[in-house]
Amino acid sequence: MKMTLLEIVHDILSDMDGDEVNSIEDTFEATQVAQIVKSTYFAMMSNRNWPHTRQTVQVLPSGDSALPTHMKVQESIKELCFINYNKVKSGETRKIYQAIKYLYPDDFLRVTNRRNNDNSDIDVITDPTGVELLIKSNTAPTYYTSFDDEALVFDSYDSTVDTTLQQSKVQAQAYVIPTWSQEDDFIPDLPEEAFTALLEESKSRAMLKLKQVQDIKAEQESSRQQRWLSRKARRVEGGVRYPNYGRRGNKHGKDSTFSRGDY
Repeated sequence: MKMTLLEIVHDILSDMDGDEVNSIEDTFEATQVAQIVKSTYFAMMSNRNWPHTRQTVQVLPSGDSALPTHMKVQESIKELCFINYNKVKSGETRKIYQAIKYLYPDDFLRVTNRRNNDNSDIDVITDPTGVELLIKSNTAPTYYTSFDDEALVFDSYDSTVDTTLQQSKVQAQAYVIPTWSQEDDFIPDLPEEAFTALLEESKSRAMLKLKQVQDIKAEQESSRQQRWLSRKARRVEGGVRYPNYGRRGNKHGKDSTFSRGDY
């Protein structure tokens, strides 16, 4: 069952023999516990990619005409999953969204360095880091990379269509870091089955930090919940798929192993 921040704090204070409160701001101890719940929550969010935080996101233009193939990711993005770009050609109206492949920076430079800067379709762009990049100016992008984990750098753009890559032509998904509100009725953005782990981990931390007492039962339950969540991160797909080495049939009489084409 999902719980509000006040309900979580109530539960923890009860186990700590703390004072009853009507708000997380009623006592200094309640405020401390609420802060511990917050830090515990963000620790949980950072240790795995939670499926419910995967969202479509906007990729922003650089705002600099001297950097036609540079774009920026928002600060709330934890990990970019994929980027598609509309490669519609000049004079055409049909949208052609195609995946843009990520390359590690050294591979990206290896690909672009093969280009001849004496050709009219190659622009020499100076990245803010000072590195020169050989960028194609006659075709939509095929590859992208990032040198600083913030700016995205694409290998080409079609100058007959746009003078820079366009935000409106990007389709992207990413794991996004949720927001937090230090309010009584705030409900942490977690799947329902993860609230026990949040509660027990917060309880264990609060007991150790505020009471200098190790809550063995809370730690054991927190570890058990975290292990279970690591196996069942996805609600729709049912969690981790384990191989069936015995190749026994399932209840429908079919082989339950998977062929290469199933992945």
